[in-house]
Amino acid sequence: MTGRVRVGVLISGRGSNLQALVDASAAPDYPAEMVCVISNVGGVEGLKRAERAGIPTHVVAHGTYDSRESFDGAMDEILRSRGVAFVCLAGFMRVLSDAFVQTWRGRLVNIHPSLLPAFKGLNVHRRVIESGARISGCSVHFVVPELDSGPIIAQAAVPVWPGDTADALAARTLAAEHKLYPLALRLLAERHVILDGERVAYRQVQRAKGELFSPGL
Repeated sequence: MTGRVRVGVLISGRGSNLQALVDASAAPDYPAEMVCVISNVGGVEGLKRAERAGIPTHVVAHGTYDSRESFDGAMDEILRSRGVAFVCLAGFMRVLSDAFVQTWRGRLVNIHPSLLPAFKGLNVHRRVIESGARISGCSVHFVVPELDSGPIIAQAAVPVWPGDTADALAARTLAAEHKLYPLALRLLAERHVILDGERVAYRQVQRAKGELFSPGL
């Protein structure tokens, strides 16, 4: 497929969601391609995944910069040099500056392991179980300055079973993430989904039978 949308991925660790995006992009009809992977931590498994797939990698170590803005500026320079149109956060464990978020507004997305707006932040699965919730899940959303608060693009529900541990729920949720993120990126790349002001607007979205996608939850 020619003319695919160019995507940069930011990671901090093992990169399993990165792998899901890479695997999806191997299909000839997938509308996006991963053109660079940036990690703020060197030597992580996500970088090895990218290298095996032939994707250019960059390590931008946050500790070597004197401010969040200068760190983000270094990443921005790389993304622009690669002609990136969309940026996907895939286990990227740094809070981005308001300037970076505004620069990439409407083109910067994240996946979070809960049904937002519930359970923002960290230690999600433990908190879900402690709350007594029987449904959890994952959300792909546009990134805004406020953490885990951007307009939601797509969500997938995951059951919470009696006796679940945080690790068991995390594994079940991660499997859903690996299906949801490529679907959400397809919608973005094909311009079926855009950020319209402070909300998500859908254009001619067709739900394929059996696909794990529910718009606008």
